[in-house]
Amino acid sequence: MFSFHWPWFAVLLPLPLLVWRFWPRKRNAADFQDHGEGATLLHPALGRLASTFLTSRSLTHMGSLQQFIMLALLWVSLIVALMRPQWLEPYTEVRTEGYDLMLAVDTSRSMEALDFSVDNRQVTRMAVIKGVLGRFIKAREGDRIGMVVFGSQVYVLSPMTLDVQAVHVLVDSIVARMAGDGTAIGDAIGLSVKKLRERPEGSRVLILVTDGENTEGSLPPKLAAQLAAQEGIRIYTIGVGSKGLVPFFENGQLTKVKMEIDEDLLTEIASLTGGAYFRATDTDALEKIYQRIDALEKTQAESRTVMLPQPLYRWPLGLALLILLLLGLFPDGIPRDLLQAGARG
Repeated sequence: MFSFHWPWFAVLLPLPLLVWRFWPRKRNAADFQDHGEGATLLHPALGRLASTFLTSRSLTHMGSLQQFIMLALLWVSLIVALMRPQWLEPYTEVRTEGYDLMLAVDTSRSMEALDFSVDNRQVTRMAVIKGVLGRFIKAREGDRIGMVVFGSQVYVLSPMTLDVQAVHVLVDSIVARMAGDGTAIGDAIGLSVKKLRERPEGSRVLILVTDGENTEGSLPPKLAAQLAAQEGIRIYTIGVGSKGLVPFFENGQLTKVKMEIDEDLLTEIASLTGGAYFRATDTDALEKIYQRIDALEKTQAESRTVMLPQPLYRWPLGLALLILLLLGLFPDGIPRDLLQAGARG
């Protein structure tokens, strides 16, 4: 299908005619008439002289007409190129069956706690979350995945996408405190519901990963869970870390800090939406989530057709350059030697 990207530039087409019509003209010597007595020119071959004059004038008129046509084509070609003509080719994207998964990841200050160990080496909660989510995302080929990070504030790190590799890379870029020190669980659920509500029912899933209590935000977590339930969104909550005194590296020293996980709240959120609550102490929690999600109804296959534009402005622009070249070679519209031959004839 042919179209113009900027069709409104067509209003410039009559601009030269408007300028020619309304631009003030300068008066020349021919406009002034001599009021004195006229003079008579006598020539022995007056008929031949008149014939030569008429032939030369007709050739000059022909050259002016050609020049006018070339200038008009030049202007039209430039305007058409400016309108950006394009050919739209349809492209159909086929969406296979899968799930719509939104990951809401807690990035608060408490994620720096060192209450996990890998190969007898203490690691932070954030490192465990990134490892668990990384394995989870790699296994979700064919699913549409999005990601929200939350602390004191809530941000969309990735919109819903089929590119699971891109989401996996974004998981590696998550760091603690990137969204503030607090924990806005309710706001995280609310933003996730907003992103998931436009997807088909039956396959919309929110996985909420946190290690603490709701301390920030304007939306209460229970009310947010009720909104999710109304939209048919299942929430699976994952509690990370230990309760009580946990090792924490702060101000260059390893200290003990008391931390709590509101498991009752996380369990209630999951229960209100038909989901489940898990403790992420090892990969067993991940396997349980796999089984729960795989038992859900998948989104049916869908297709979407988009129009891919192929620019065609090079053709009118090339024509304009060719006309400019011809005008440079023949500024009078026709070759000079033709004019001179006509005048001698």
